[in-house]
Amino acid sequence: MKPHSKLPPGLEAEFTPLARALYATDASMYREQPVGVVFPKSAEEVQRLVAFASQQHIPLIPRAAGTSLAGQCVGGGLVVDVSRYMNQILDLDVERRRVRVQPGVVRDELNQFLAPHGLWFGPNTSTSNRCTLGGMAGNNSCGSTSIAYGTTRDHLLEMEVILSSGERAVFGELDEQAFAKCLQGEDRVGQIYRAMHQLLSREEVRREVVARFPKAGIHRRNTGYALDVLLNAAPYRPDGPPLNLAKLLCGSEGTLAFTVSLTLELSPLPPPETALFLPHFKSLDEALRAVQILMQHRLYACELMDKALLDCTRNSRAQQANRFFLQGAPEGVLIVECRGQKREEVEKQTAALEQSLREEGLGYAFPRVWGKEVAKVWSLRKAALGVLANLPGRARSIPCVEDTAVDVADLPEYVRDFSRIMAAHQQQAVYYGHAGAGELHLRPTLDLREPKDFADLRSISRASAELVARYRGSLSGEHGDGRLRAEFIPLVMGEKITSYFEQVKAIWDPRGLFNPGKIVHPPRMDEALRISPSSPWPEPETLLDFSASGGIFGAAQKCTGSGDCRKSHRFAGNMCPSFQATRDEKHSTRGRANALREFLQRPVPHPFDSEALKEALSLCLSCKACTSECPSGVNMTALKAEFLYQYYQHHRRPLRDWFFKNMDGLFALAGKLGPLTPLLRLRPAQWLLRKALGLSGRRRLPMPPGHTFFRQFAKMPAAAPGWRGRLYLFVDPFTNYLEPEIPLAAVRLLRALGYEVHCPKRPAAGRVLLSRGYLKEAR
Repeated sequence: MKPHSKLPPGLEAEFTPLARALYATDASMYREQPVGVVFPKSAEEVQRLVAFASQQHIPLIPRAAGTSLAGQCVGGGLVVDVSRYMNQILDLDVERRRVRVQPGVVRDELNQFLAPHGLWFGPNTSTSNRCTLGGMAGNNSCGSTSIAYGTTRDHLLEMEVILSSGERAVFGELDEQAFAKCLQGEDRVGQIYRAMHQLLSREEVRREVVARFPKAGIHRRNTGYALDVLLNAAPYRPDGPPLNLAKLLCGSEGTLAFTVSLTLELSPLPPPETALFLPHFKSLDEALRAVQILMQHRLYACELMDKALLDCTRNSRAQQANRFFLQGAPEGVLIVECRGQKREEVEKQTAALEQSLREEGLGYAFPRVWGKEVAKVWSLRKAALGVLANLPGRARSIPCVEDTAVDVADLPEYVRDFSRIMAAHQQQAVYYGHAGAGELHLRPTLDLREPKDFADLRSISRASAELVARYRGSLSGEHGDGRLRAEFIPLVMGEKITSYFEQVKAIWDPRGLFNPGKIVHPPRMDEALRISPSSPWPEPETLLDFSASGGIFGAAQKCTGSGDCRKSHRFAGNMCPSFQATRDEKHSTRGRANALREFLQRPVPHPFDSEALKEALSLCLSCKACTSECPSGVNMTALKAEFLYQYYQHHRRPLRDWFFKNMDGLFALAGKLGPLTPLLRLRPAQWLLRKALGLSGRRRLPMPPGHTFFRQFAKMPAAAPGWRGRLYLFVDPFTNYLEPEIPLAAVRLLRALGYEVHCPKRPAAGRVLLSRGYLKEAR
């Protein structure tokens, strides 16, 4: 049975090859095509979808921004994308400092909404301008601010969910009387409370959790299900806080229930005056020892960037200007955020931090950054995920052991032991992340097309898990288990704890409906990868040169799925304008790269001959924002130009392409029509032109004003030597014919400012030729 043949009416869904290709990956190294994608608009629609999926035995994979690193959003069932419609802020209670939101609300957009009320949601991931609150709850995310604001779980008050039975339920704090009442319930909620109570009341369970869960000082602990949190609540600990099963759902990666709303506790806005203290170190070990000293002070963030990461940012156009604070060639730099009500207060804090390090002989440079420069430094740190994918050659920095957390006191020794694991595999790892919280994102550099490196992926992952177990750390600090780490949970926490996790899954989701294969009963961590020794690497012949990326397939493969192109128009930057307008994955740079990669792997004579791929690329504006803003360096403008050139080797071009290709001559001809030009402005003429060119009926066609820029420029006085120097102004055909007053005003202004302005004529509109795939003509 095809799922779409019996899907409940009214549900928006896509089952095309293009949709399945777009949602086959997230920001992890995994790839598995779903059977389709559903876009619910309400909790009621999710309820109907769950009932349908339960009847048809089709798994549901919840998804929002798709920035997860452990494969949580990848699976063979129905992907349920809540980011398109379920993205509303439902209720705000300023006095009680709480807000209720749908799961698709973006974290930074929520904080923009809260700022006028003096409130914000503190946990802050590096993907905060596109990640959603539903995804943050799924992973129990925390980010750079965790040492001050904790994790998402710490701020979660209630979760409204759809259970696998199709029932709608709200889980929140329960006092003794309310808990007793829930235990007596005859519905599915009552069954869950009774089964969980039986599990948590067993002394054997408490004993194992105390012995095998991470050390108490490790606040970032996302391995498995949060049984330790529940056991620290009443009635299992008499002096504990009220029991709240929403704390269990947080971090469960959508494996227990489907979230339709969240109620969050908010914090007052942080103090307004901010500075970054940026000590530089001659060794990584020195930087890690410094963390323990700095953490004795009140900090808002303490992040590490090592030399390997800093070197990667040197080759990123978007990040070159953000390296301004670096002095010399440090092996490690700490980003320490200090805040206060006044600048003098923050200056005292940073001075005390520097004195503490100097007394211990740690660090060689101690710059501070203030004001607008602070955002540049954080941009450099947040770009890590993307820039690490842009290493030269075929090897990539692989997120396989990047989320371990240990006690801060253990961090230097732990990293030394991890470095020995890397050395045994002839690896030089990348070290960056949340040093102040005991979590570093440690990444080996592997070419998974090579059998040895592919074998090392598993070997390094297992050795890392064994090391985490030795330090009683957490296999996942914030990115979750997914299908990446779940296989090693028994190794770190033991078979008994693993069996308890399996019981939790069975209590909540006995049919295995929600996100199967994550946390419990996982496949092997090295299955269903994007790249492996057996995966194809097509190398079709192209006119443009993509050899630096390993061909056009490699150029598309550069996309890591980090989703920078999904950021809202409310934030700085231009990538990706078509996604900002449509909120459709296929109109993001990531979506187009994924589609191109998937369709190029088809075993067909002409891989570019695809209407679906043409559809995905159709709204790309060729603006080249991705070339400067995508941290992975994906150049969608070049990829689209090559695709169109190849596609039209087998298809007839539309009239509109011929029109834009020859618009120089056509505009010149229109300008010579003289008295006939007004006829083109008449409604029938406009209708015929729009029909012939395939243009929107809502757009009024521009008409030449009767004079061109170059004709007017020739009448202007000759350029006099300018005391500021010579300047060349390049005017494109559209501006020359349709808006000549703009460059004319620019020339007058530049001359008035002291420049000698020259406007060279170009032979043709090369930019237009490239955007329509006329590559040979553009040359």
